[in-house]
Amino acid sequence: MRANPILLEVFKNRFSSISEEMGVTLNRTGFSPNIKERRDFSCAIFTRAGDMIAQAAHIPVHLGSMPLSVKSAIDSVKFKDGDMVVLNDPFKGGTHLPDITIVAPVFWEDDVPAFFVANRAHHADVGGMTSGSMPLATSIFQEGIIIPPLKLVEAGEIDQKIMTFFLNNVRTPLEREGDFAAQIMANLTGIRRTKELITKYGLDQVDFYSKGLIDYAERMTRRTIAAIPDGIYFGEDFLDDDGLGTENIKISLVLTVTGDEVELDFSESDPQVKGSVNAVKAIVLSAVLYVFRSLIKEDIPTNAGCLRPISILTKPGTIVDARWPAAVAGGNVETSQRLVDAVLSALYQALPEVIPAAGQGTMNNITIGGRDERNGQPFAYYETLGGGMGAGAFGPGESAVHSHMTNTLNTPIEALEYGYPFLVTEYSIRRGSGGPGRHRGGEGLVREIKLLSEAEITVLSERRRRPPYGRAGGRPGQVGRNLVIKAGVPGDRPGKFSEVLQKGDVIRIETPGGGGYGT
Repeated sequence: MRANPILLEVFKNRFSSISEEMGVTLNRTGFSPNIKERRDFSCAIFTRAGDMIAQAAHIPVHLGSMPLSVKSAIDSVKFKDGDMVVLNDPFKGGTHLPDITIVAPVFWEDDVPAFFVANRAHHADVGGMTSGSMPLATSIFQEGIIIPPLKLVEAGEIDQKIMTFFLNNVRTPLEREGDFAAQIMANLTGIRRTKELITKYGLDQVDFYSKGLIDYAERMTRRTIAAIPDGIYFGEDFLDDDGLGTENIKISLVLTVTGDEVELDFSESDPQVKGSVNAVKAIVLSAVLYVFRSLIKEDIPTNAGCLRPISILTKPGTIVDARWPAAVAGGNVETSQRLVDAVLSALYQALPEVIPAAGQGTMNNITIGGRDERNGQPFAYYETLGGGMGAGAFGPGESAVHSHMTNTLNTPIEALEYGYPFLVTEYSIRRGSGGPGRHRGGEGLVREIKLLSEAEITVLSERRRRPPYGRAGGRPGQVGRNLVIKAGVPGDRPGKFSEVLQKGDVIRIETPGGGGYGT
């Protein structure tokens, strides 16, 4: 059967709308500010083999990694109608422990799933050695509870034993239970809408066009790669440190373009480290997919076809392909950003008018947890902070935005002060932080929070020593800065630290600006 181009467009939008509506459900029913305010989640629909058909425009770092979780669930569990599988193990397709994925089958007149729907949400606490589950750890066992693929929902009923076990290992069980319920509801929305699609068009046609969309994405990706001059290009960048003594951690890339295919070899990257900035290979897939998807001008679905012309090589035991039981909490959020920088640096040699200067290159992760003196209840706050985007030949960089591998919103001041024992004393643009050039880099931001209860704080951030660089003669953006203010006296803190603060203490984060472009 030959694909009808009009129907192909119809199905492209139908599959994307299913993923988007799943996201709307998750957003509106989420319990925590991280879900309902920041939208730190992703939703997608998959073939029966676990290949992604479409993902909503949510979090880029989930792009290449969520399909691995779905396939891990398919390989580990015999699905029946009404089942849902939960997992977060980074070494079984996950990214880091706070990102919990729930996978559900879509059955249709058969005992074999016709499709799968899934969503991944960042939970603000999943146990571990510090509040917020983003610690300066040396092992994954210190980062939180590890969930292999397990049936959380069986025949439409939540397994209360599994739920109770999980909730007894986290600091904020009521909030976690509410977010789990929202994830389950999102999958139910996806199942219902997929069945409506099959009812209208028939399973054979829906299945045919799902595969046709994957083939279409592959063709568009190949066309984009073919427009890149053939050659071997080199990218290299460094993480500041792992927070535990190892500095200048190299990510090395050899990128080879041959016709409409590309190979990215990260094998010469530095060995995995003691701290938590190690990345599993799923994160490399996400970073590479994000970059090449960004190069495609056409409005195509982001799916498995985008990766077909792309080969990725890594060496197990390195910073980009860590071996169990490495600590990986920061690999998802920080190393993913540096992976993007390395890929863009290689591509800049081939596409200097397309690739921008370096953005802030960090998510500026901050977690704060403790017991709220206002009501006696435990709380766990997590947020990533925006900064400057790099400028390009096209114009200046955007200011105070989430860049590259994160696509969340900020938590509004009103929601912060309502939900947590915080007083936001400053939230502003960090003027002058963008790198000078013909086109100036975007500005970072300043977020300053006064604690109204004693709390434990952890910050994982980058670009505190190595600035985001400019291109074509543009100057670098300013590095970020972390400060703790006690009794009005500010004190600098490193890029990664954990500390117990007292009531009245202030945490101030100044995020990096983007690099400038041109002279």
